[in-house]
Amino acid sequence: MILITKFFIPKKFIGLTIWPFILLKNKELRVNKVLINHETIHLKQQLELLVIPFFIWYFLEYLFRLVQYRNSFTAYKNISFERESYANEHNIDYLKSRKLYSFLNYIKTKKV
Repeated sequence: MILITKFFIPKKFIGLTIWPFILLKNKELRVNKVLINHETIHLKQQLELLVIPFFIWYFLEYLFRLVQYRNSFTAYKNISFERESYANEHNIDYLKSRKLYSFLNYIKTKKV
């Protein structure tokens, strides 16, 4: 379900996913297929990790990447969940063939 809200979404972002919702900053973003696909990939990741463990993992990996790269944006871009979503956001059919826990393939890759 897609909700439009300016609250809960950090300033530099236009969308956020908290299962079962995709939050967007404005209604025009609803037609952005790449963004919706990116956020839908996050829905799948959250569901397969039973939501709460997803956010714990996400936060801990962000902290690890922050120490590793010493830059908040670089840390965010290198979280395995984000790497998978960004790498496949243009492939609208990605979720049809995605295997469970595919984000694990993005843990040990080169810095983005």
